Amino acid sequence: MLADFRYELRRFALFSESEAQAHGLAPQQHQALLAIKGLAVAPTVTELSQRLCIKSHTAAELVSRLAHMGMITRQADPRDGRRALLHLTPLAERTLESLSAVHQEQLQNIRPLLLGLLEKFSQ
Repeated sequence: MLADFRYELRRFALFSESEAQAHGLAPQQHQALLAIKGLAVAPTVTELSQRLCIKSHTAAELVSRLAHMGMITRQADPRDGRRALLHLTPLAERTLESLSAVHQEQLQNIRPLLLGLLEKFSQ
């Protein structure tokens, strides 16, 4: 059961990576945008690195690439000018909206399969 469940998760991850690439994003860039969107307050690079489980310098490079692509902006933290807060641009919002729609559709398609596998774990 665990092997089947992990297989389905991996298939979804591959689907997600392919969709991100079709929208001009590397999978990790898509994850970063999702993380920023999903947090209640604008994160710093350090907070983003924690959310993505990557090193701070890797997150800083990722943020630089996304800023260069016009997907995010950095704004000085009004409470601590040494820190920058990350914000999505309208382009990133539109991209995420499109990606989220296809992801939600895919999740609806595989929902019965995933629920069936999860139900087997409780037996």
